[in-house]
Order: sequence, then C-alpha cells, then structure tokens
Amino acid sequence: MTSAALYDASVLYPDTLRDLLIRIGQSGLVDAKWTDMILDEVLRNLAKNGADIAEDRLARLRTLMNSSIRDVLVTDFEALITTLNLPDPDDRHVLAAAIKSGAQVIVTSSIKDFPQGELSKWNVEAKRPDDFVLE
Repeated sequence: MTSAALYDASVLYPDTLRDLLIRIGQSGLVDAKWTDMILDEVLRNLAKNGADIAEDRLARLRTLMNSSIRDVLVTDFEALITTLNLPDPDDRHVLAAAIKSGAQVIVTSSIKDFPQGELSKWNVEAKRPDDFVLE
C-alpha cells in the first residue's frame, strides 16, 4: 500500500522542491496531498515575494498542480480545524487535512510547528523534505 503524504506550503513554495515532490507523487511512490488553503498560501507568498509573477501565471500554476496528480486535493477537512492544538493556530488546517486524507506524513520545512506529541494522537508525523525524499 502506498503511504499518503500531505505537502505543506513551506515545501511547495520553492520551485525545484515543488517539482521534485510533485514528481514523487506522480510516480506513485506516495499518495501526495494538499489543499486549496495550502495552495492559497503558496501562491500568496509567490505573489508577494515575486512581484513580477502575473496573476494569470499563478492561476495557471494552481491548475497545473491540481491536475498533475490524481485525487491530490483534500476537501471537507475544515470541521476538524478547531478541534486541533498546534503552537501556531494557523497551521491547524494542515494537520486537519492530513487527518482527513489519512496521511501518515506531513512534509514540511517547519518541523517545530508540528510537535510529535500532537501529531502522534492522529498517527501522523512531520518530516523535513530531505528526510522524506531519502526515505
């Protein structure tokens, strides 16, 4: 059985890492997942930090990403958000999506934002992208 991995915005922002993680998802080695909320954060930061990226290009990136992997988008996880406890409440949607999708791993560059004590309640662990790729 292929394990599921939820990709956090922090790993989908850098273009080379985003490409690698999408290719891993396309290969079938993992069941890659993300949400519209995660993509909103990625695209918002790309627009903010790369003022030369036109809105239509960002919209195209979203479309290409969502069509790159079958069943990649996690939906209907919002009801879980308020029930979760993380150091940064703005990260609860990531854990909620991981739970909803049955992901065993959250791939993130922000490990400290996802304490194992909280994640283990849901049989989820957070991994840095390097560790995730090496496994």
